[in-house]
Amino acid sequence: MPAYRSDRWFSFINGTFFIVLCLTMISPLIHLAAVSLSEARYANAKLVYFWPKGWNTEVYSMILGMDNLWRAMGVSVYITVLGTLISLVLTSTIAYALSRPSMPGRKIVLRGIVVTFIFSAPLIPNYLLVRSLGMENTLWALMIPGALSAFYVIIMKTFFQGISSEMFDAAKMDGCSEWGIYARVAIPMSLPVIATIALFHAVGQWNSYFNALLYIRSKDLLPLQVLLRNLVMEEQASNMASSAEVSLVMTPEMLKAGITLFATLPILIVYPFLQKYFVKGASLGSLKE
Repeated sequence: MPAYRSDRWFSFINGTFFIVLCLTMISPLIHLAAVSLSEARYANAKLVYFWPKGWNTEVYSMILGMDNLWRAMGVSVYITVLGTLISLVLTSTIAYALSRPSMPGRKIVLRGIVVTFIFSAPLIPNYLLVRSLGMENTLWALMIPGALSAFYVIIMKTFFQGISSEMFDAAKMDGCSEWGIYARVAIPMSLPVIATIALFHAVGQWNSYFNALLYIRSKDLLPLQVLLRNLVMEEQASNMASSAEVSLVMTPEMLKAGITLFATLPILIVYPFLQKYFVKGASLGSLKE
């Protein structure tokens, strides 16, 4: 079927818009990489834009030798992986229960969850609750308070409701309990939405730093984003790069650019592996009963 002229114009404008949008997102990362890989005299004169001038890898040699960065990286990986698993278990079990018409008090529980969209927990009561539970200055304080999101529960509940009820009835006739139906039917058929929510939560967990500022006192438990904030905002990077020998090969801006890329790349590497599930899960999760 021949395409209408208006459709071709729409495709052209749509494609152009998204190309420009992608460039605005990618260009800061390219600029940071160019600055971190340039010679200090060009970076110091702010002559580097999107391509390195000279070639200097001393920034990354210094970053790879920083023990506190690797320790913070390990903390971030730990809370991202375990926090995402905890969130998926809590979200999927509650969403599955809410999707089953036989659940007693289903509407009341659902309305209680929807209320949290409007009224979030205040900061001080939330802090007092975490401290009273003994989670202060532990990694649990970074994973448990944000493990359950009403938004993700609604998305997964909608997805479960889109699965044919005949599948559940057949499993029940074969002798499956509700836990069996959840584990053997609902979860295997929900990989797209699970991958989507896992990606959403993992990115949020990886980038979060406010809870660590609020609950963590030990330097050994600081995640990577807090360490990055301290290095960039509190001028620790300037002090590290201000010694006479180091200042000849790198500037504080080069070190900040390298550390920022170091903190960003891991989550960017994970995204392509989940992208195929992300597109399908985001669209299917929006279907209504």
